[in-house]
Amino acid sequence: MNDILTSGAGMNLPNALTLLRIFFVPLLVAALVQRNLTVHWNGDVWITNEYLALTIFLFAAATDLVDGYLARKWGQITTVGTLLDPIADKLLISAALIALVQVHKVPAWIVILIVGREFAVSGLRSIAAAEGYTIKASELGKTKMISQVLAVALMLLSIHWPELSQIATICIWGAMIFSLASAVDYFWKFWRKIDDHVKRRRRRELLMVERRRNRSAII
Repeated sequence: MNDILTSGAGMNLPNALTLLRIFFVPLLVAALVQRNLTVHWNGDVWITNEYLALTIFLFAAATDLVDGYLARKWGQITTVGTLLDPIADKLLISAALIALVQVHKVPAWIVILIVGREFAVSGLRSIAAAEGYTIKASELGKTKMISQVLAVALMLLSIHWPELSQIATICIWGAMIFSLASAVDYFWKFWRKIDDHVKRRRRRELLMVERRRNRSAII
């Protein structure tokens, strides 16, 4: 009974952290595109909008690690959390990249590929779920997420530290490559699942036809 309640519970600390990550998305965009935002302390500039955006982004990305760890440790993996967690991740990364396009730090075509990949894989998982099976996150997919967080963080730092622009650009390219490679991996797994599903269904249909023939022959 406790297991049923845990799996069906909607709100707990891991889920609250996931919702908090979604809440941070508009704050991140606002902080990044607001060019003249500064926080002063004792007459000195204490933090600029880029550093504020970086702080929000890193804190939000950290909640992704914490909520998953707590959900597994406390046995609080819920349907709501399973659905919202990847959505929150995609919203965070997509919003950060689109905002970086707005401030002319990342080429738009790279962001289109990365964001398009996120939508495609989300649709793929939805179709798979409708068919009754789950495509789990692969190691390549996890590497993709880490590369995206690193690339966005370096891009935000490069706004005030131009010497980081080259390595930030390399990381953005790496994030794009990992994104596309993981998309191919997901599509391959999906195709194998569908192929196996179709083969099993055809096998069942052939068995049913054979049984009908045998019954007809006996009659």
